[in-house]
Amino acid sequence: MKSFANVNPKDLGQVVATLQEARQAGKKVALVGGGSDLLGMIKEGLAAPDLLVNLKNLKEFEGISSYSDGVRIGGLTTLDTVIEHSLIRSNYTVLSEGAATVATPQIRNVGTLAGNLCQRPWCWYLRQGFPCFKNGGNMCYSSVGENQFNAIFGGGPSFIVHPSDTAPALVALGANFRIVGPDGERIVPASEFFILPSQDIARENVLKEDEILVEIQLPATAKDRKSTYVKIMDRDAWTHAMVSVAVVLDVSQGICSRAKIVLGGVAPIPWQVSNAASMLVGQQITEDLADKVGQVTVEGARPLAKNGYKVQMTQALVKRTLIALAGQAA
Repeated sequence: MKSFANVNPKDLGQVVATLQEARQAGKKVALVGGGSDLLGMIKEGLAAPDLLVNLKNLKEFEGISSYSDGVRIGGLTTLDTVIEHSLIRSNYTVLSEGAATVATPQIRNVGTLAGNLCQRPWCWYLRQGFPCFKNGGNMCYSSVGENQFNAIFGGGPSFIVHPSDTAPALVALGANFRIVGPDGERIVPASEFFILPSQDIARENVLKEDEILVEIQLPATAKDRKSTYVKIMDRDAWTHAMVSVAVVLDVSQGICSRAKIVLGGVAPIPWQVSNAASMLVGQQITEDLADKVGQVTVEGARPLAKNGYKVQMTQALVKRTLIALAGQAA
């Protein structure tokens, strides 16, 4: 393993200055919150930082607080805190449920929300060190190889799927991300944070090399809002979604006035299906309507040789989730 230095900045200003200085000196830098994904990348030879920047002293970016327009969650807040917080569990259930499906209790106890959002892909070829697009190479091995768990939407030239369970939930909730760097801070909608391989083959999000995701901002929730996150895995724990769905519905007197459906495990980014969700607006959600929405959800899917099962699985999962959530709103 390559040797590296470690620094412990006392505040955000020092973090930004350290990042800027390191980049100017041509050093590779890695930010460390929980560090679980980074540790795996280093062990697998997929990351070789010259400098680790420990964020543990940035206590102001831990925790959850309410404000006039909604809720703020610090980027360094652990997934376990997100899961257990009463306000998140009651008003932003989809996020609590999404966080609860991540990895194992031990990982959730140290893993941070920002880290979960910014983790690298878990494609088998990347993690085994193949020289694929995501590892500095010039091809996607999964496009013609073992692609059972790869993308059916938005793929090409790489067919990775985004591994985060909290990302679809935050996109469905209409969250904003606060990002800080040497040029100041900017607010990016969660729906615009993640980027397709066709936009930038080397990256999965809009973060610049000297920027940090410090805060997640959730808008105020509606009175009649119901939400949920459902994930299908190939084993009970410590794995990523084969298919998942985040659904947010506003239902009053049996009629849906707002709907968001975001898929996970099927695309390189959290995959919004706005055309399918719009079918629910102004309607009572019945089994027949849920079935039609499921069918529209998978329109445009382009499965690879070995992951066609994801089309039927996605359609069925969306239908089942809508029926269950509509039942809660009744």
